Amino acid sequence: MIRRAAALLALGLLPLAACQGEAPVPEAQQTEVPEEFRQPTPVQVTGGAEAVGTPMEERVATIGLVNKRNNISQDFEMKPGESVRSGDVIIRLAACEKPAPWEDGGMTGAFVQVFVNERADVDSERTWNRVFSGWMFKESPSLNVVEHPVYDVWIKDCAMTFPDEEAPAEDASDTTEA
Repeated sequence: MIRRAAALLALGLLPLAACQGEAPVPEAQQTEVPEEFRQPTPVQVTGGAEAVGTPMEERVATIGLVNKRNNISQDFEMKPGESVRSGDVIIRLAACEKPAPWEDGGMTGAFVQVFVNERADVDSERTWNRVFSGWMFKESPSLNVVEHPVYDVWIKDCAMTFPDEEAPAEDASDTTEA
């Protein structure tokens, strides 16, 4: 047993080996967001950019969250100005954006803040700490990363529409001959 622990320690896997044999952790549930984290100020877009696509308050971002301790992954659909809490994590969305279909390149992004309820050390009380505040991008997740030992957060999509987008094709079986 000691040789196995020494080998795992040398590989940096001892913390993972300690998890063997534990009861499975139930799926995380969304809990109440404290008042001070509920309403971030949505990002104000200037220069007439909102006239081009969906107004900011009607856009919907899909944000992914994974707890690396118990390997629970969740997706949250949020509108700018909303906050969501899952256990000891709060995610606030201020804005999301994606390139228009006629643009070359561009990236789908979201301005996100992440707060974690944790202790600074063993003897201190738990406090909410902001661990990330900034833009993250779907096509380049390593460009701006949530650096936390337990939680990963990333943007999966931003749902919005643009003028002159093609409507979904109708099903051919719905057509009738005259």
